[in-house]
Amino acid sequence: MTADEMRDVDRIAVTEVGLRLLQMMENAGRILAWHVRDVRTEGTAVVVVAGTGGNGGGGMACARHLANRAIPVEVVVDRSPEDLTGAAATQHRILDRMGVPVITEREWVPQSDDERVVVDSLVGYGLDGEVRSPVSQLIERTNERSGPVVSLDVPSGRDATTGDVLGTAVTPDRTVTLALPKTGLESVPGTLYLADISIPQMVYERLGIEYDRPFGHSDWVELER
Repeated sequence: MTADEMRDVDRIAVTEVGLRLLQMMENAGRILAWHVRDVRTEGTAVVVVAGTGGNGGGGMACARHLANRAIPVEVVVDRSPEDLTGAAATQHRILDRMGVPVITEREWVPQSDDERVVVDSLVGYGLDGEVRSPVSQLIERTNERSGPVVSLDVPSGRDATTGDVLGTAVTPDRTVTLALPKTGLESVPGTLYLADISIPQMVYERLGIEYDRPFGHSDWVELER
């Protein structure tokens, strides 16, 4: 689906069905954490690079699930934590109470030989213009490292509908997209997985979208391109 179609899905799920953003975010974070563990080498730490919207909140939920499994993890946010709002602020408060380190973009200066796993949760499908600083700088630092990168939903800097790079974009080793694949993911490098975030089939039916649940008894499936 396109970015506009995904906005409609989210709107119907929240306003008409009654799902909460935090519920969908929790599912996204839990599944994302599994994929991070799947690419992670034993003993390697994880860095979650998070934005301020739902995508960033999903990344912070992922950090909590990793910390719950005694995996060393820190979170890098693109602004002062005091400036976070909404669901992202809620997720940050939880991490703060857990003692998970949260630093700002200015404090994160990774080296090229940094082998930690980076979780890219800066920008989701809502990106509609070229990425600007500090997000663009975080994307460049992510790409300059040697460790694996797992992107949430859409690699930051990619147009979810067209796949165009909007200034600069994360180059992921794996992307975990949510609910349904976005049309712009066709040209994205790396492996692609689709995660179930609990959106009911009736949401798609109300929008006239043909939907045959692809997950079977699993919470995610690998997609072929």
